[in-house]
Amino acid sequence: MSIRVGIVGISGFGGGEALRLIASHPSFELVYAAGDGSAGSRLIDRFPGVPGKLAGLVIEKWPPETLPKLDLLFASLPTGASAEALARVPQEVRIVDIGGDHRYAEGWTYGLADIWPDRIRGQSRIANPGCFPAATLNTLAPLLAGGLIEPGNIVIDAKTGISGAGRGGGDSRFGYAESNENLQPYGLLTHVHMPEMATTIERLSGGKATGLVFTPHLVPMTRGVLVTLYCRGSATTEQCLDAARSFYADRPFVRVTDTPPQTKWATGSNLSFVSYAADPARNLVIAMGVVDNLGKGAAGQAVQNANLICGLPETAGLDGAPVWP
Repeated sequence: MSIRVGIVGISGFGGGEALRLIASHPSFELVYAAGDGSAGSRLIDRFPGVPGKLAGLVIEKWPPETLPKLDLLFASLPTGASAEALARVPQEVRIVDIGGDHRYAEGWTYGLADIWPDRIRGQSRIANPGCFPAATLNTLAPLLAGGLIEPGNIVIDAKTGISGAGRGGGDSRFGYAESNENLQPYGLLTHVHMPEMATTIERLSGGKATGLVFTPHLVPMTRGVLVTLYCRGSATTEQCLDAARSFYADRPFVRVTDTPPQTKWATGSNLSFVSYAADPARNLVIAMGVVDNLGKGAAGQAVQNANLICGLPETAGLDGAPVWP
């Protein structure tokens, strides 16, 4: 079965990672690539290592009304840039929006694929979670669903590689000279990922996410997200690990580890690693999660969602091992 696929925003990091995964996907055929800044160039001009069968594909501008015949469209655009345009895409074209405009928007399904796959199957409009929510929510879900922690007063301390800011970052802080040998907090109190994390915490727990604190930090590496989550709960470490192993028993991409996870474990993959350490005497649970911000945090989960909505094996095109070292 060949599914005709397009990518909008192909020149960015998320779009480029989607290209890498789709190029070797057993059922997806990339027939359309679009990007405003790169329109008119061939894929091989932007991605010299692209497979020969895609080398000559020309990147186009993308008025939605002039899309070729597509079965599936991946949109990887900055937050604020996709809502109006994607509303003009024909309804018969299934869409996975890697950007932030449609998370918990009416008419769109929130694509937290490892936790709610059955809600995603067969849908036509999927909003991909952000990279920080992907790491955070996969880590918290077993504890919230099992009532092992309180949904309020969760503190999220997050570290991310520079590619999470997008290509160029749009900010001098993300240049090499500013980020190398440096550690920077940013997005304090008002980060764009806060609402989707709070909403999902409440849906998983049935409680209120009041008191949620989230502080991301930029670290001088290219890829990866590590979240350390401080929660209130009287569970033991083993109870937390057992809850996660049970919760993810039949899920192909989540690994529960006895030791704290490391970002390099996930590099170039769609894997999500979770682990826990608890001190019941202090009513404290520390939960830790790792994803590749361009993999599970963006294009990897987008392909996983696309597999679900297209009725394909969930792992199609995503079986590759992480890059190591």
